[in-house]
Amino acid sequence: MTQLLGLKSEPYSGNWSLVKVLDGFALDRKIRALGWNFFFMATEEKAIFFGAPGAKKIQNALKRILGKVKQQHFNSLEVTGIVARRFLGVPYAIVSAHSRHVQQSCYLDSAEARRTSQRDAESARG
Repeated sequence: MTQLLGLKSEPYSGNWSLVKVLDGFALDRKIRALGWNFFFMATEEKAIFFGAPGAKKIQNALKRILGKVKQQHFNSLEVTGIVARRFLGVPYAIVSAHSRHVQQSCYLDSAEARRTSQRDAESARG
């Protein structure tokens, strides 16, 4: 899909890749221009960690979020926020994300259909 859209991506975690794009709206426009649909799931997933936000801590938080959404078999995840805060002087951060799903049909596939599609894509990759 990233090749069709002319997007740059890099391996991230397991079968997940990091797509470098300005925002979800720009990506949505590109996907719809190809005649596909880009679903946004309303449920927000969050991970919290203590300490100042750093690349490694954010990556670990994202891996925890990916673990939560893996059972839903959506093929995309949009990070919607990384917020640093303090509580009683202790720094912490909250990473927020929403599941997304790219598919041709304008009706969201069932979990079983998404699982089958995901399995087929993984076996095609080798």
